Amino acid sequence: MAHHIVFFSLVTLALCNLALAFEPSPLQDFCVADSTSSARLNGLACKNPMNVQADDFFFSGLNIMGNTSNPVGSKVTPVTVAQLPGLNTLGISIVRIDYAPWGINPPHTHPRATEILTVLEGSVQVGFVTSNPENRLISKVLQKGDVFVFPVGLVHFQRNVGYGNAVAIAALSSQNPGVITIANAVFGSNPPIAADLLAKAFQVKTSVVDQLQSTF
Repeated sequence: MAHHIVFFSLVTLALCNLALAFEPSPLQDFCVADSTSSARLNGLACKNPMNVQADDFFFSGLNIMGNTSNPVGSKVTPVTVAQLPGLNTLGISIVRIDYAPWGINPPHTHPRATEILTVLEGSVQVGFVTSNPENRLISKVLQKGDVFVFPVGLVHFQRNVGYGNAVAIAALSSQNPGVITIANAVFGSNPPIAADLLAKAFQVKTSVVDQLQSTF
């Protein structure tokens, strides 16, 4: 009997850990985000269901090309809960990414989401880096119609490797996936990280860090 109790305890613990690895399922048909609510919670408060309209579940504009005339040559157009209130509690979102020729979506992470990307036009090099200690780069060049997955939390990037514009659509497994652009976070924090600390971390001269921090 004792062995059975131990066995069922271990199974229960495993199932609990599995359940905690994902966003909780909604407990109602929908929970449209109420941007006017002052309630403080992990997410956004629900609008009164009787006041919900079709436009709460609607977004228009992913057909419009993003402006890529910037230093990195790309533009991300997000559709998260901030743009589409009906996504609240549903655990999904989507983005359009436009790339100028040889433009990049710089190395970044999504702390709360796995991303699945589909190339609609062009040739796009994608890649992500595995966690410590291996830090192995897994990379591939995608063509129109190809799909690639970036696991949650890992540093990843995209680069247009063609001479024409490229377009991709990506879905993410969170209503609010978040984004941490590595260069901006490290060299553009406010207040800045101490230059001598970064110089030691990156094994470069402090003058190099000063130059990078002035850029970001």
